[in-house]
Amino acid sequence: MANIAFIGIGVMGGPMAGHLVEAGHELTVYNRTRSKAEAWVAKHGGVVADNPAQAATEKQIVITCVGNDDDLAAVTMGRDGAFSTMARGALFIDHTTVSARIARQLSVEAEGRGIHVVDAPVSGGQAGAENGNLSVMCGGGEEAFSAAELIMSA
Repeated sequence: MANIAFIGIGVMGGPMAGHLVEAGHELTVYNRTRSKAEAWVAKHGGVVADNPAQAATEKQIVITCVGNDDDLAAVTMGRDGAFSTMARGALFIDHTTVSARIARQLSVEAEGRGIHVVDAPVSGGQAGAENGNLSVMCGGGEEAFSAAELIMSA
């Protein structure tokens, strides 16, 4: 099973991350509101990180599910962003519904760092996240998608 960082443990991300634990993956989580991350870890196990960079350190896979373009830019490319500590060959999956502009920007930034990217916004709402019944629309290279498919199926 994979060692995953999940950034954004909110209404959608929290249940999605929970399904990954149920599938046997180990998670380190980060959320801007630390108490939400601590409550999630108390329920599901795992580790709380102090920032996105710490969450992503030594992880094979980093997943985000945050609020908007600015939030996504901050947790990936900002000060203490996940991209700063992700290893070459790591996989980044973004489940945030964002603009094409930021999706392209992240792809270019990640490519320069040797990180594989899948832009994978979800549809199905909170109930879909809780029930593990979401539609995932993916964009990215074939190699990245193949690596992400098994993880996203959880």
